[in-house]
Amino acid sequence: MGADRPPEQQQTQQAQETKKLRRHFALVAALGVILVLAGIVGLVYTGLATLTSMFLFGWLLLIGGVVGLVQAVQARKSNYFWLAVIVAAINIAAGLVVLRRPEASAEALTMFAALFFLIGGVFRLVGALVVRGTHFGLTLVQGAFGILLGILILWEWPGSSRYVIGVFFSLALLFDGLGLIALGMGARRVLGLVGEEEQPVIGTTDAADAAPKSAGQEQSNN
Repeated sequence: MGADRPPEQQQTQQAQETKKLRRHFALVAALGVILVLAGIVGLVYTGLATLTSMFLFGWLLLIGGVVGLVQAVQARKSNYFWLAVIVAAINIAAGLVVLRRPEASAEALTMFAALFFLIGGVFRLVGALVVRGTHFGLTLVQGAFGILLGILILWEWPGSSRYVIGVFFSLALLFDGLGLIALGMGARRVLGLVGEEEQPVIGTTDAADAAPKSAGQEQSNN
């Protein structure tokens, strides 16, 4: 059906679809700007970012636990009913604890993050020294950086819990926002180039279609 449409109508439809895509990618870029601003604010006010991230984490656990409990009740005749109920109850309890004691929860998560960096760095360092693969230098640097970061966090714990989670959360927002901005702006640029390339092609097709008609008219006149 689309091939039977005249070229002018096809060109108009393509232009409308291109405008819609450009509008959507503009919204993606705008969302990226908002995330970048939120990340910058979080890096400035790390304590507020830590509390905000803990409240978000608590609500996610609580809502996920409630949803899991509802799904478990709906599938109560299945074999994994009690397992789903236990997991949902743990999520609900953890969400309530995080919401009621965000500072203590931040301390626990900071301790977990420090141990994660420390143990992961040791494994990377030992693995790099044992295997000595093609990425030996990069793996060695990553392992040493993980160990150093874990030691620094543990050295100032529990005081580091006031800003570590907030810094990580803000950096995640910042890099995600930069990625969305790059995606939106790059896609809009590509759509603009495609639109510019399609216009001469359509004009050339119209001229090629008009040439046989003019030639036929000259033959009929002769």
